[in-house]
Amino acid sequence: MNTAAHREGIEWDTALVQRARAGDLRAFERLYRQHAATVYGLCLRLTRHPASAEDCAQEAFINAWRALDRFETRSSFATWLHRIAVNVVLSRRRSAAAEPEPLPSAPDGADRDDPPGEWTLDTPVELTEIESAIAGLPEGARDVLVLCGIYGYSHGEAAAMLGLAAGTCKAQLHRARALLRTRLELEHHHE
Repeated sequence: MNTAAHREGIEWDTALVQRARAGDLRAFERLYRQHAATVYGLCLRLTRHPASAEDCAQEAFINAWRALDRFETRSSFATWLHRIAVNVVLSRRRSAAAEPEPLPSAPDGADRDDPPGEWTLDTPVELTEIESAIAGLPEGARDVLVLCGIYGYSHGEAAAMLGLAAGTCKAQLHRARALLRTRLELEHHHE
């Protein structure tokens, strides 16, 4: 996205936030419609379970509505909302007794408008193979890869969202990329 369009999007979100703070439910509804698919996609990649992702996304928007007065325009609404969504996922993960079910190998496409980050692999890879390989990563490595590698957050931002030290975040990202590269290359060698 070019810088002018990005800035315009942030200004539009800020105007909607101000209207929502004043009690305009339609303004918050527009924010929801603009960001629902991205928040759901983030939650799906972190939880690996469509029903859990839907619950987490809903809870994230409820929490955002309740905390709207505390939103500061230093960051974009999308970044603030992503932090809330990550907190919801991590909170549910800590309180859940059961392991989440794996993400189906052919997702329904709800989050396909969020392309994967730039991968440097020796073989061409289909999107569903990447999604499946990401879903199979260990939780910590997957979380960092999703936030940094797919959503483009810095190590510092991802570390803050996940409650990690920046160095741990960098190490987890390195581990995730190495594991992902190995898994994807092994899949193609077995074809």
